[in-house]
Amino acid sequence: MAFKLSDSFKQGLVKWLWRAVVAGVLAVIVFFFLLSFQDLPTFEQLENPRENVASEVYTSDMSILGRYYIENRVPIDYDQISPHLLNALFSTEDQRFHRHSGIDFYALGRVVVKSLILQQSAGGGSTITQQLAKLLYDRPDLSGSKLSRMWTLATTKFKEWITAVRMERRYTKDEIVAMYLNHYYFLYDSYGIQAAAETYFGKDQEDLQIEEAAMLIGMLQNSSLFNPMRRPELVAERRRTVLKQMEKNAHISSTEYDSLKILPIDMSKFERSSHNKGIAPYFRMEMRKELKRLLALPENLKPDGTPYRIDRDGLRIYTTIDENMQQHAEGAMLKHMKDLQQRFFRHWDLIREDPWNYDEDESNVDIKQANLRAQIRGSTRYVNLRTRLFVPIISPIEKELDVTLRDIDIIRMLDQSEDRTHLAALLAKTFVTKKQKKLYERILASEHWTTIKREWDAFQEKVKQNFDTKVKMSVFTYDNDAFEKEVEMSPLDSIKYHRKHLQTGILAIEPGTGHIKAWVGGINLKRFQQDHIHTSRQVGSTFKPFVYSTAIAFQGISPCSKVYDIQYTISKGEGNFNIPQDWSPKNSDDTYEAVPISLYQGLRESKNTISVYLMKQIGDVDQVRNLAANMGISKSKLPPVPSLCLGSADISLFEMTGAYAAFANNGLYIKPTFITQIEDKNGKLIYRAIQTEERALQEDANYVMVDMLRQALGGRGGAYALTSEVGGKTGTTQNHSDGWFMGITPSLVVGTWVGGEDRWIRFRDIANGQGSVMARPIFIDLIKRLEADPNADYDKDAKFFKPEGPLDIEIDCEKYNDMHPLNEPESFDEVEETETFF
Repeated sequence: MAFKLSDSFKQGLVKWLWRAVVAGVLAVIVFFFLLSFQDLPTFEQLENPRENVASEVYTSDMSILGRYYIENRVPIDYDQISPHLLNALFSTEDQRFHRHSGIDFYALGRVVVKSLILQQSAGGGSTITQQLAKLLYDRPDLSGSKLSRMWTLATTKFKEWITAVRMERRYTKDEIVAMYLNHYYFLYDSYGIQAAAETYFGKDQEDLQIEEAAMLIGMLQNSSLFNPMRRPELVAERRRTVLKQMEKNAHISSTEYDSLKILPIDMSKFERSSHNKGIAPYFRMEMRKELKRLLALPENLKPDGTPYRIDRDGLRIYTTIDENMQQHAEGAMLKHMKDLQQRFFRHWDLIREDPWNYDEDESNVDIKQANLRAQIRGSTRYVNLRTRLFVPIISPIEKELDVTLRDIDIIRMLDQSEDRTHLAALLAKTFVTKKQKKLYERILASEHWTTIKREWDAFQEKVKQNFDTKVKMSVFTYDNDAFEKEVEMSPLDSIKYHRKHLQTGILAIEPGTGHIKAWVGGINLKRFQQDHIHTSRQVGSTFKPFVYSTAIAFQGISPCSKVYDIQYTISKGEGNFNIPQDWSPKNSDDTYEAVPISLYQGLRESKNTISVYLMKQIGDVDQVRNLAANMGISKSKLPPVPSLCLGSADISLFEMTGAYAAFANNGLYIKPTFITQIEDKNGKLIYRAIQTEERALQEDANYVMVDMLRQALGGRGGAYALTSEVGGKTGTTQNHSDGWFMGITPSLVVGTWVGGEDRWIRFRDIANGQGSVMARPIFIDLIKRLEADPNADYDKDAKFFKPEGPLDIEIDCEKYNDMHPLNEPESFDEVEETETFF
């Protein structure tokens, strides 16, 4: 007998089914309603999604010089995206992208049927919009029970759906695609498709080949899994899948597919982005400091009053650096410094000494050794040893004494225990405060001092053993493009080896604009972090042209006038020098011709005697200081003493090159600049440099000085082979610690310094250590390179400006001698008196 449902039961069942449907719909509505109150992105966040965008730095010819970033991300617009990328993306990730509103229910149905019912691979069901929405959320916490994980995954997926639908309402399809490709992380500091193309293939994304585009789109499924550097075979298989989808969608032919699928994964151009790589790394490092200063100015703040973030806000920074000149400057530097370094190593190897132990003055040796110990304590190896071996022992004592003991604190107390006047001397020199002195004395008198001293001595013995033991390591070398080599060396010898490398600073300025065209702050930023453009070093004879210029401008002295090459004395009480005792400097070689020589010859041969004579004639150091200050040199760096005329001041290469640029610019000083403009990521102007110029030296006097600089260089050092009008002045400082050359041409002024980071890293003789050997070759080679390069923005035929009409100061020495047949110093009586003394 068949079972038959009653009509009342059927009616009840229908009611309950309708109730279930309504309840289900209401549950879904309530579920989505409740989700909407959770941490979904706001409309404002959808309009302005938070992302860290790299700031880009441009050269003067609009090439990309580098980037500042937390995340190496450079957004691109949809119309900039390579067609190969778009074809691969739509074919593989979302074929119905232009036909859905954020959720592709057809694709979802396919996934449900094939995956859950037929147990077949169905591909992904997420749309590009959903994948973008997913990038806006942090990875969900899947800890806890299985039910908890399922709930978390379900709510996360529904949140992505809601966000995807909302995004489709706020953005166009093109904007969504661009945002997705700009957001995705492709590993190795590559955020977005542009950075990925540069990292993996060394090119712009617009220039990608079909197979390269297919590989990057294939990584979108899971970049960690499809990592071409770790799993090239798996990546090749994934790329074939993408190419097959492109073939199915008629973006490539069957023939193209067959030829492309067999190509190997080519990672020969792979290079991970780094702030140290590329040209002008020192410049980019130093520019960050200037950017931070500029962006903190009230007029350059954001509308909300906060400063722009260099690493995050996608700024566009336009600089004066000329990519071509920068490359030539770095090339000239590497060529010369490699040869000079080899000579330097041989120079010290011949006597089997190192600079830390070599010196006639034992006190200097002590200073060097103390510096070397400071280098050891500043190393990462030492810090790790201290953390592991010394800190666990000393921490309980520090806690009981309520202090934190630095190495310098312990060293001071050790010195005090051997010399009871040591702390008092430090206090007198303001190296320590009264509070510090009392603290040291309290610790020395405590019961803990014996333990501290014992453990310190034991730790130092372990440090010595560690730093004297040879290990395998990587060190700097000029011998390959990576500038590294593997060696077996003790850590102490490694410190000495790197400190023994001569450093350099090279700055090239366009004199007519003050624009810095090339900036080389050292030999290798990775190994040597100090930039030498702003470092102040003794300038030597490169300062003498400011003395000559003052005499020419204010005394009307002709460069043809002659002065006896003898030792001169500036006496106590003489002029406005205010010196406590007589001052009688010597020539560098302590030899004198004892005959009259012209100022031309005096500058060319860098005679100290002539500079002292001119200073006596000027009668006041302040006149020289004022002229140098008008040419951009900080007056605080110019001591008001007569020795300034010999270059005793410590001045930066930046200031010196800017000052010499005034000579090449008809006596007009323009403050050197390297940032012309800053824009935000939307192109809104934030900052624009304003060029100002000031008359530092009158035209006639300036032209005379330029002529003297031309004759000072003459044809020496290979200058005879140059087409350009050139001039310049070498400089060599005490003990040959610094070698300088300041070179001028009508269209480019180049300042060059060479020396050690420590002043005792030097040649022992002037034959090797003078500026003409250490620094001038870089200038000569750079100008040669620029003259030979047809693409260089350099005018080798330019001429120095010459005032119209006759000069107020005679520079034709034949005419001058005819007008002054004796041509002897005006203060000849003083000369005779000095001669007698000599």
